[in-house]
Amino acid sequence: MSYRREHRSSRASLFNDLEDGSLRPFSSYSQDINEHDNDKAVESLQDRVMFLKRITGDIHEGVENHNCFLDRMGNDMDASRGIMSGTMDRFKMVVN
Repeated sequence: MSYRREHRSSRASLFNDLEDGSLRPFSSYSQDINEHDNDKAVESLQDRVMFLKRITGDIHEGVENHNCFLDRMGNDMDASRGIMSGTMDRFKMVVN
């Protein structure tokens, strides 16, 4: 029960100023510090986003290059299969 009383009293102390209409604004120094910290955090976040964007762009480019390589390799394998099939047919004619 004491927790509830403490919670109510701390809540009341937080909101008493609002109910009284005597809410005082934060000091400008505190706001400047918070804005400066927020600006630094935003810049850091922007740097991280740009870094991740570059990485994902590089990954996309790598995947595209690998897909092209695999397509060419598949085409080359199909051509080789055709050549081998023709060679095997000619070999069978020689053996028979």
